[in-house]
Amino acid sequence: MSIAQRPNNHSLFNRYKVLGYIRKFYNYNFSKDKLLARRLHQILGFVPSDLALYKLAFFHKSTNAEKGNGVAGQNNERLEYLGDAVLGTIVAEYLFNKYPNSDEGFLTKMRSKIVKRSSLNKIGDKMALDTILLEYNNTRLSRSMLGNAVEALVGAIYLECGYNETKRYVVKKLLRKYLDIHELETFDDNYKSQLLEWSQKNGKQVAYKVIAKYKFEKRDRFKVAVLLDGNKIAVADDFNKKSAEQMASEKALVALGIRTEEEEED
Repeated sequence: MSIAQRPNNHSLFNRYKVLGYIRKFYNYNFSKDKLLARRLHQILGFVPSDLALYKLAFFHKSTNAEKGNGVAGQNNERLEYLGDAVLGTIVAEYLFNKYPNSDEGFLTKMRSKIVKRSSLNKIGDKMALDTILLEYNNTRLSRSMLGNAVEALVGAIYLECGYNETKRYVVKKLLRKYLDIHELETFDDNYKSQLLEWSQKNGKQVAYKVIAKYKFEKRDRFKVAVLLDGNKIAVADDFNKKSAEQMASEKALVALGIRTEEEEED
């Protein structure tokens, strides 16, 4: 083939672009997973080319392939891992640009409020990801599966579209649509600190005790109790001891009437 006959980079790019359009058209109209393609179009604003990748984003590790929707041994953990890293970077960059005069401590706290598990669970709930998770999992859905799916979905978008398109999606479709950033500026999510402050004002003694440590999904999980003047008033468990203390503190605040159950659900 002569130099004149060789396809240049521009023509190759156009060819791949056309193939991508054809694939998206097929996914939306003729694929056996066209219902998923249409749901994702509503959620993402575009039809994915690689539907198998996005389907994988909704497979929890506790699910097997009995329903015929996936491949045995595959789940969304790797996509969740990737999405967690990408999401953290995008949020950090977004906050860095949004608050040019804020210090590192403020930016770190704000990022933590946005990417923490409970925040992602709420976003996943508002996105109605539970309807897709129910379709592709044969296990009881837990609230944390919503946040996991959000991260896995971000990972899938990153693999197909690259960083810039993923950033555009996260900022426009997640941060601005589902979060009130300005409200988060003053929101205090340090429940342990709130409980300790309340106890000091009211002459009470608060202590935390690990009452159990066990293996769950091959990871250490901690069950922590909050003791008020030696009496157990709340218990929570998580893979991280500090997170379990925070969760138990929030439950204790509800038990003491300092927070309402509605606030805990929010």
